[in-house]
Parts: sequence; structure tokens; C-alpha cells
Amino acid sequence: MPSPNEILAELKKVKYPGFTRDIVSFGVIKDIEVASLGVTVSLTAISAKPEVIDKIVADVKATVAAMPGVPAVNVSVEAPPQSAPRAPSPTAQRRAIPGVRHIVAVASGKGGVGKSTVAVNLALAMRALGWRVGLMDADVYGPSIAMMVGVEKAVALTPERRMIPLERFGIRYISMALFINDETAVIWRGPMVTKLETEFLFNVEWGELDCLVLDLPPGTGDAQLTITQRVELAGGVIVTTPQEIALLDVKRGVAMFDEVHVPVLGVVENMSYYLCRKCNHRHDIFSHGGGSRLAESLGVPFLGEIPLVRELREGGDRAQPIVAANPSHPVSAAFKSIATKVIDELDHPKH
Repeated sequence: MPSPNEILAELKKVKYPGFTRDIVSFGVIKDIEVASLGVTVSLTAISAKPEVIDKIVADVKATVAAMPGVPAVNVSVEAPPQSAPRAPSPTAQRRAIPGVRHIVAVASGKGGVGKSTVAVNLALAMRALGWRVGLMDADVYGPSIAMMVGVEKAVALTPERRMIPLERFGIRYISMALFINDETAVIWRGPMVTKLETEFLFNVEWGELDCLVLDLPPGTGDAQLTITQRVELAGGVIVTTPQEIALLDVKRGVAMFDEVHVPVLGVVENMSYYLCRKCNHRHDIFSHGGGSRLAESLGVPFLGEIPLVRELREGGDRAQPIVAANPSHPVSAAFKSIATKVIDELDHPKH
């Protein structure tokens, strides 16, 4: 009879359906038990579609059964942790923002995937489609929305000491960067960050908005969970890059929104490919299509892909976001397509 470690090593040869990565690295294997009557392998469902789970179960059974000395194989599938009975829903403590119809959080499992670029251009694309849109930079430690949208004046206050958001390109926005200079390091503990984020949400004169887009900090820690538990979110948009190591963060993002009972509106694959301006050929620098495959396997919508283009980066650096500065650019069309799907999800929720 093989040992659990030997069985685990063999299961590393089983690929997650649709990917080159194995099911062990995807965290599917929870436990392996070896007894005289046979081997029991416990799997975690990881929110996958039933057909994906069935394929994994069949592959695990076939792989372990083919090992010498295994009399029988039993595979059990445990529901993901978020499906277990939980404490009362945190939605009871959530607050709405007067005048704001929908609040959408843009998140990523880690930094460096272009989440803020997507948040800015998604907001502008929704504005181009006729919606009244606000944009809140919830990343206190690395605020970048103000730089990407532009700062024309200081934030003013109403007689009631409420902040008046700045407005540019037809959207209203607020960011920590409006209150500090570029050289200031923000060294705050959790309670201070939570207080500031609460001020940005509930002490800003947002006015009448169809949608307020929140650019969340990267990751899935306490800061992100605090925001998602304090305000009534209509849904979350998760940003990833296509390489498989980044896709593990999509699972974390889906799990985070599920943990706080917020529907995932979809996944955006940023830096999807590079279109060379000289040879006019497409290059899949970070692989390609991983976001759509994983979104499908997790049962969440795939909203679209954004390529690597110089104009997108330059627009962010110069406070001229591509959707506003060049509405006819193919990348602007891609953002408008994503925005159309998000608006459809908000107006006709399927959850």
C-alpha cells in the first residue's frame, strides 16, 4: 500500500481541468487517508462547477487506483468553507449611501495587476454609457486614483463639514492622495484606516449617482473585508492577469466576496496580451485565457480582457485615462464592453 506522500506525489500529475497546473497546487486535495481496506482522498470543492468537480473526482480515482497495492479508492468532496453554516449575515450592519443606486467594489488578490487602471477606466466607461458615476480610492497605503484622474483643486467642505468630491471627465472622485503629498508615507494602524474609509464612504457629498466604484486595496485581508462589511455592495469585480500563478488570487477574491455575501459580477483579465506596434502581431506575454477558464470553472461571469498597450499606461501617467482621452481606441471599446456587462448585471441581477 502506498503512503499518503506517495499518493500526493502521484496526484501532482493530475491537471486541473482546462489548465496546465495540477490539482495539488490549486489546493484541491485536503486529506489522504490510507487504511487496510483502501485509500480515501478528501477534496475541497473550491466553488467549482459540478462538471469540473466530477472530472477531478474521476481523474483522482483513476490515478490512485492505478497505483500498485491499492485495493479500493474512495473520493469525498467537501463543500468549500464559505458554504458551511455561518454566523448571522454581516449585511445587517451594512449601510447604504443616500443617493447612490449601486456600489461596486473592484478588487484583486494581489498588487501589480492593474486594478486601479481598470477601476478608473471602468468608471469612465460607465459614464460614457450615460450613468452618473463616482470613484472612491479605498487604497489608503497606495492611493493612485488622484494621479490617474488628475488633481485640479483641493477638496472643499460643506458648512456641515462634509467633503465635496472633485470632478473630472464627468465623474466625481475622492482619494487619500488628495490629502497628502507624494513623499508622505502613510503609516497607520487598522482602526485609523477603517475610520478614514468610513469617512470617504459616508461623509462625502456624493450626490445622486447610478454607481459608486470602489477601488479596494490589493489582497483579501482585514482592510478589504472591513469595507465590504460596512457598506451595501451591489457586487464585486475581480481583476487578474492571465498567468496561472495569478489565477490563485481569483479564487481568493471570489472567496472573499462570498464570505461577506456579495455577488461577484465578474472577472476582468488585464494585461491579456501585447499587440506589437511594429510587427502588428499579438504576443501572449503572460499566457492567455486563464481568467476566462477559471471564471467559468468557478461559475462567475467573465467580463472581458484588456491588452497591454502603451496608450493605456501613458494615459494613467498623464492623468488622461484612455477611455476619456481616446474614446475610439480599441481598448476604450473593450472597457465599454465590460461596463455594459456590469451595468446589465446591476440592472438585472442573476444571483
